[in-house]
Amino acid sequence: MEHLAITLSLIGLIGIGAQWIAWRTGLPAIALLLAAGILAGPVTGVIRPEEDFGHLLEPAVSLAVAVILFEGGLTLNLRELRHAEGAVHRLVVLGVPIGWAAGSIALYYVAGLVWPVAILLGGLLVVTGPTVVIPLLRQSSIASRPRAILKWEAIVNDPLGALCAVLTYEVLRQTGSGATLWESAASLLLAAIVAGLIGYGMARLLGWALPRGHVPEYLKAPVLLMAVLGTFVGSNMIQQETGLLAVTVMGIALANMQLVGLRDVLSFKENITIILVSGVFVIMSAALDFAVLRQFEWRFGLFILAMLLVVRPATILLSLAFSRIPWRERLFIGWIAPRGIVAVAISGLFAFRLDELGYGDGNTLVALVFALVVATIIAHGFSVGPVARLLGLTVTSGGNVLIVGATSWSVSLATALQRLGIGVVVGDNSWQRLALVRARGIQDFHGEILSEATEERLDFQQFGVLAAVSDNEAYNALVCSEFAPELGGDNVYQLGDAAGDDPRRLPPSLRGRALFRSGLGVEDLVARQADGWTFASLVVGDTVDYAAATEPLPEEGGPLLLIRRGGTIRFFTHATRPSPESGDTVLAYGPRDAFAGDAGWTIQDDEKEENLMSNSAPVPLAT
Repeated sequence: MEHLAITLSLIGLIGIGAQWIAWRTGLPAIALLLAAGILAGPVTGVIRPEEDFGHLLEPAVSLAVAVILFEGGLTLNLRELRHAEGAVHRLVVLGVPIGWAAGSIALYYVAGLVWPVAILLGGLLVVTGPTVVIPLLRQSSIASRPRAILKWEAIVNDPLGALCAVLTYEVLRQTGSGATLWESAASLLLAAIVAGLIGYGMARLLGWALPRGHVPEYLKAPVLLMAVLGTFVGSNMIQQETGLLAVTVMGIALANMQLVGLRDVLSFKENITIILVSGVFVIMSAALDFAVLRQFEWRFGLFILAMLLVVRPATILLSLAFSRIPWRERLFIGWIAPRGIVAVAISGLFAFRLDELGYGDGNTLVALVFALVVATIIAHGFSVGPVARLLGLTVTSGGNVLIVGATSWSVSLATALQRLGIGVVVGDNSWQRLALVRARGIQDFHGEILSEATEERLDFQQFGVLAAVSDNEAYNALVCSEFAPELGGDNVYQLGDAAGDDPRRLPPSLRGRALFRSGLGVEDLVARQADGWTFASLVVGDTVDYAAATEPLPEEGGPLLLIRRGGTIRFFTHATRPSPESGDTVLAYGPRDAFAGDAGWTIQDDEKEENLMSNSAPVPLAT
């Protein structure tokens, strides 16, 4: 028991550590998890999953995959399909059979497997695992449509690939009993329909119970987790491997019910999924046996090249032929197809079952599939960014600033940022208040930022920082609270609140980080704007004395943000004071005369405009 506890702790430490290193370095997280698992398993022998977990290994991995697929289904909004131009339907209806046939042919003629094993493995390899695709998309800056297509394909095709393998196995198993192909297919189809109905029925039950208070708030996440596991196990009891389909349908159905109060549960599920993805990948790579890899033959390498360069591109190009998807996006989707946990786990399961049926090639499945997983993770993980840039499918990620609220001060801030080369979007639900934004040539967004429809019109992936600076502090706090889970609590800011013991003061837990070290509020900025305060920038260098340059600035204003040489933005707040380095640019706010002299300040907003803040109506809390 003590050894098992140490092993579990090491798996968690290694998995989350690899995720953190990937975040710090920008390297693909899946590649680091794979390398960490191999080092901890077959290289050093610190983790030996089959010995440590025994018979619990397979069911534990299966349950983890079920939760991962369910959480992936929760991210699938049916509104995204309207922007996919029918690509997802084509990749399911046409892509799965085309990929199955092409993969089976490659396995037979290139890898040298016998036809029954080639057909079974070909069906399994139509999957592009969400455990790999979603982390890759999270770390890359892909345009919204190819991103949505890859995400939908990975989550929907994952259970379908497992069902293709199950169908082949059932046909092989029942051949001796006299059952025909059509009888086996009809039986599996019926089981799949039942599994889908089980998943949808569970989603409807939860959709009825959760909003009506039949489940207390503190039990919602545990009840949802147990419902996922119960649905997965119950469906598998009817037909093996249909549980993946059931939990995927359950997740998609719940995601499109627009349930009130489900957001907190979703954040919990996302955290659990990150832990599970990290742990399962470390376990699966640590379970690799070098003795099995010795069975790897040169023709298996040719098969991997065929899958990367022929089968996948051909499947996508044929499936999306005569569609509205541009050629650049078709080529990109045709290249990105990493395999993940489901392919490895199910291939290991069928390897033993094929041996029982007398097919000796079953022993080579694990080596072949794991080699394909490693090859696709390395090839696609390290090339997703360069290929997307080459094809012009990248969007600016994390470098832009979203300013909510068009006021005199926010337009001045947006003007200063734009002159410093930072992408800015100013959003407001008043067309009149956006007039000055448009006049300055700044990108504007007209609409309610909290509306669900905004997600379809505005790609939030491009923003790394949000500043809610309307003249309604309660609204600003609501915006920060809404976007903190997506952008990070350290990247949502708002103006200061009422000071002291004012009963109107909002608790810090409900607010974003306060701009300025002094926490200037709405009324303070109205007065400062009326007095002619402005923005100025300073490039820190060897010849610039930063301390002397900022000394004349008043305490209530002063430095607002810091732009690192790489474009990263850091704000000065009541809690954080970043230290400028040589080459960084500091943007400050203060009286014009405080920036005079030879300190090196450059005034950024030197245009005259009327004070919109003083005469604008409050921004409503909802549309």
